[in-house]
Amino acid sequence: MAVVKSVSKAVRLIAGAAAMALVLVGLTATDAAAQRQRTIVGERYVPTIWVDPDGCQHWVIDNGIEGYMTPNRTPDGRPVCQRTNACLTMSTDTLFATGSHNLRPGAQARLSQFFSTNGSTAFVVYGHTDPRGGFQYNMNLSENRARTVANVAIASGGRVAAVRGFGPMHPVASNSTAAGMAQNRRVEVMCVQ
Repeated sequence: MAVVKSVSKAVRLIAGAAAMALVLVGLTATDAAAQRQRTIVGERYVPTIWVDPDGCQHWVIDNGIEGYMTPNRTPDGRPVCQRTNACLTMSTDTLFATGSHNLRPGAQARLSQFFSTNGSTAFVVYGHTDPRGGFQYNMNLSENRARTVANVAIASGGRVAAVRGFGPMHPVASNSTAAGMAQNRRVEVMCVQ
């Protein structure tokens, strides 16, 4: 009788160990399947080429949290740059009311006509002011005016590579006369060929 009890106990131990092994194998298989199906959310990479205000290309990749940018270079190490030239300079007096970045009536139609028929690869838009008013005020005003013109370019099917407001920092005429200040209040559009 003692022999039967020992054999019975041994069989139960072996059966229990086998059952435990089956459970562990099942759990491992489930974990492996889950690992194969795991999706990392938020890892979407958006590659693009950014053209700086000088017309030089930079490769950019952005995943929404941080990004990476490097200059696009030829095999011999020279930067890949496109030719840019000022293809439009307009007095802001004809585009905007004093102190405003809202376009005057008719200005949007003239700008749209220019951007839709120009044929450039991209545009870079610069805003400038005269020195009247505070420095930061003029920086913001020139940036907002440049952005308004850039929005017209985008709405007309153009690609805008950069928008920048320089305020009074790059005058083309003397600010000691009213005529000189009027020349300095301008929006320049650089055309990337």
